[in-house]
Amino acid sequence: MSHISFPEEHEEHGEQQNGHGNAQFYSSAFDTSASFQMNPLSSHPPRTPRTSIINNSSSSQYVYGSSVYDSKEQPQEPAVEEEEVELDEGTEQLRQAEARVRREEVWREMFLTSNGRDKAFKLIQYSLRVYLLFHTSLTTSRLLRRPARPPWERELVRRLESTVDGLSFTRKCLLLFNWLSPLTVILAQQASPLTTSRSKPAKPKPFLYTMLNAPPPVLLELVQAVADDVFTLSKLGLLGKKTGERAGRFADWCWLIATLVGLVENGVERQMIGSLQHEVESRVYAESMAAGAASAKSKPASSKRDEKELARLQKQDYWLQVTRAKLAMDLVFVSYDVFRLKRGREPIKTFAGLGAAVLSAAKLYDRHKSTLLKAVSLSI
Repeated sequence: MSHISFPEEHEEHGEQQNGHGNAQFYSSAFDTSASFQMNPLSSHPPRTPRTSIINNSSSSQYVYGSSVYDSKEQPQEPAVEEEEVELDEGTEQLRQAEARVRREEVWREMFLTSNGRDKAFKLIQYSLRVYLLFHTSLTTSRLLRRPARPPWERELVRRLESTVDGLSFTRKCLLLFNWLSPLTVILAQQASPLTTSRSKPAKPKPFLYTMLNAPPPVLLELVQAVADDVFTLSKLGLLGKKTGERAGRFADWCWLIATLVGLVENGVERQMIGSLQHEVESRVYAESMAAGAASAKSKPASSKRDEKELARLQKQDYWLQVTRAKLAMDLVFVSYDVFRLKRGREPIKTFAGLGAAVLSAAKLYDRHKSTLLKAVSLSI
């Protein structure tokens, strides 16, 4: 009698002979290292899983009860940029960040840049010039005048004068190639805009045309930096002395014009900040009058935002005043060189240079400190 075989019988017969059963066709659900194989006895073979799921399942642990076709990804939070983080004054987050950031770390970050080292050398240079100024004034006075100065004193003065000259030359070398920054801005304007594949690519504008159409402050910064480099190269001996003197005179004129432009821009910014500050103060006063004798805990959210905005505007106005004072010191300093003034030249230039060095170093220190506080606040 003919016998009709079914797949189940083949499976049972295979189990008795080989002892593996369906293990050669199906991998165990708990064996993650086994590769996927299709059952040839099935009339409807299973779908082929997606490649991304196979790759993910091979590198992750198996979770009981989960399906390989259910791709569940955890939602990722958008990355927070440091530039967008603002620290509110008087908050617990700011106090914790200030406790972690030390002064030494701020000075270290400041001295990593050529601008920070320039400010440090400028402070040392003009501090020594102030000391030499007082020393010369005291030793030439009637009270402390001597017929002959001791040798160690003359040697000390000579060494300090040499140190001042060396620091001045070092600062010039640190500021070499500063023309790359304005040149990059000009070249960015020269680049052709993005075009589609069908449209014809626009021809880049000539460099001379782009440079002449650049913003005047950027163009002035470029010309001044090039003139400063020519003067420094003449000090190094690579260019002639007359060429260096002419370049130095031209750089002084550029510095004078840039200082005047900076003072005008500073005045405009202070007017804008003052008007915004007046609006916020009026709004805060109106809200306080409307609230009456309410306690600090019952202040509305808008009032707290206005107070934070007012504190931010006051801080901006403070640093604008610092910048204005520094520009005024620069104007006094460069005016003596440009117009060749003689009366009170050394004392005024010395104190003006020291004042500008202190103000610019304080502003740069605050900038690096704010950057470190923002970076630390992200980890709190």
